[in-house]
Amino acid sequence: MTLQSITATSSDGTLLKPGFADPVFDAQAVFRAALLATAYPGRVIPLDRSFVAPRPFSPATAALCLTLMDFETPAWLDRQTASSEASAWLRFHCGLPLIEETATARFAVVTDALNMPRLFEFHSGEIEYPDRSTTLLIQVKSFTEGPVTTWSGPGIKDNTTGAIDGLPFWFWSDWDLNSEFYPRGIDVIFSCGNALMGLPRTIKVEA
Repeated sequence: MTLQSITATSSDGTLLKPGFADPVFDAQAVFRAALLATAYPGRVIPLDRSFVAPRPFSPATAALCLTLMDFETPAWLDRQTASSEASAWLRFHCGLPLIEETATARFAVVTDALNMPRLFEFHSGEIEYPDRSTTLLIQVKSFTEGPVTTWSGPGIKDNTTGAIDGLPFWFWSDWDLNSEFYPRGIDVIFSCGNALMGLPRTIKVEA
């Protein structure tokens, strides 16, 4: 979590964008939104905090990273994120330890979802500690313009539909496999623009 809203330069001299204007209250607001997204899967949760995010992050992706990540959370970045200004921004504002192995990441940040690793390549937790699995933060193009899917499970009354655009063709079949690991398994928070949508491991999705 970012501790102060200041500017700095990266190692190549690029001016880094600031973080939250009010780090404590902004992070609290985003954390509440993330909790709502997880508690009510499939529901679009808008953020009431916005700022200029580093490329290629949307405001919601950047806010989520600032809120959830710090020097104790090893994170994996996809190629598009790692090669952009977002990488230096995360290291500066979060003190983030970046790693190259998906299997040991507490968080994984994906901004190019079509070229992301398969879900089973991330850490699904341990029987004794299922909460130690990877949480994926996946930035997508739209919450309403993709293929329609039907979601059911805790936090959803009967069922709900989603239409996330920008996911690889194999995503939902991999999600079916992920559910077989329960209580182990990865969790996902999608971001788009300045909004979030949660997909916990407990949710069944029919594509």
